[in-house]
Amino acid sequence: MTSPPTQEKTLSGLQQAAGKVGKYRWRILALLFVATTINYVDRSIIGVLGPTLQNHVFHWTNTEYSNINFAFMIAYGLGMLLMGGLVDRVGTKIGYALSIGIWSIFSLSHALVTRSMGWIGFAVARFGLGIGEAGNFPSCIKTVAEWFPKKERAFATGIFNAGTNIGAILAPLIIPLVVMNDGTNWQFAFCITFVFSAIWLVLWLTTYRKPEVHPRVGKAELDHILSDTTAENSERLPWRRVFGLKETWAFAILKTTDAVWWFYLFWGGFFLHAQFGLELKGLALPMITIYVISDVGSIVGGWLSSAFIKRGWSINKSRKVTLLLCALLILPVAFATQTDNQWVAVVLIGLAAGGHQAWSANIFTVVSDVFPKKATASVVGIGGMVGALASAMANLGLGRVLDSSGKSGYFFAFLIAGSLYLTVLLIIHLMIPKMTPRDEHLRYVHK
Repeated sequence: MTSPPTQEKTLSGLQQAAGKVGKYRWRILALLFVATTINYVDRSIIGVLGPTLQNHVFHWTNTEYSNINFAFMIAYGLGMLLMGGLVDRVGTKIGYALSIGIWSIFSLSHALVTRSMGWIGFAVARFGLGIGEAGNFPSCIKTVAEWFPKKERAFATGIFNAGTNIGAILAPLIIPLVVMNDGTNWQFAFCITFVFSAIWLVLWLTTYRKPEVHPRVGKAELDHILSDTTAENSERLPWRRVFGLKETWAFAILKTTDAVWWFYLFWGGFFLHAQFGLELKGLALPMITIYVISDVGSIVGGWLSSAFIKRGWSINKSRKVTLLLCALLILPVAFATQTDNQWVAVVLIGLAAGGHQAWSANIFTVVSDVFPKKATASVVGIGGMVGALASAMANLGLGRVLDSSGKSGYFFAFLIAGSLYLTVLLIIHLMIPKMTPRDEHLRYVHK
């Protein structure tokens, strides 16, 4: 195994090195970024449009809205488990294509829901959307593991993960252009990404191969990709083999923080509406601000741990110090309900969302740090299932609390959102203090 180079000190150095060894892997990363952006436009529509649909079209209670989100999250959790194993079994190219095809069809199906169907019609559409969208992150993490050396993976993950924020920014930017404050034309909001999904599918199916067999990847770039890892062999590794490993469940515990991200995504607009009286068009700028800050967090968080590694820190120290900084950045969001100034609340939520995205970029990378490439999608799927189930229960509980106690229920939601990350990080450090990697037979690699 070749020792990783140490001369790259900064992002500019990384880009210069990319130019010398070839840069086709960055084109693959661009496809991941675009797909994740489409994914989050589809996913974010309900959070942006939710108050309008609740007040002017379907007249849902908070409990009924939480039931819609519960259906999505249960499907997302089930889909994570199924899609993670499927992507490892059939490969990234076919697995990812199936995922985006399914979620695009079910995104369109929302526009067919009538008032007589009520929240149940939306719940069915969201269930199908959840199954399809569950394949995005297992596919992306596996692709990054296939195409990037470990020293670049957190940065690459931060870049494609930034697509979540771009999608969340585009949703409140585009939806008010086609939907009125009274809900007129709401169906159009669920049709806007289908064409882009179809174009992406064509590009993916005609472009993607593993780097070892890709005709556009030269020897220098392939050597760089494999500089601190090895090529994946063809032997299959069933997901049940990783199910009992403590590292799998450490990642799953890290993913329980997804409940906080889904809270921002699905309830952020509702909170700003309840606390400050913002309608659809008034929500646009605050929500865009939150997700712009999130975007910065995603990229900087991925870059930071990679920068620590390039300074000679161990992977274990680099990832965990970055996670600690993220947790400390998130902590002040507990005070979001204690201000009468909407922009103070928006900045607190934005910083917390940015901290979460930096956290996510690093915990996803932990999987490829510890597990062989052939197991990454399965482990991400198992962890994603746990995160989705935690999110489902949190959504279900919050809807009922809000119906019974009014907007004061948000106090406890933000308190938990601010304190959860430090608690989880302590647990993980006790579970895997050294983050020792495993080989393709899942045995520890001792250096």
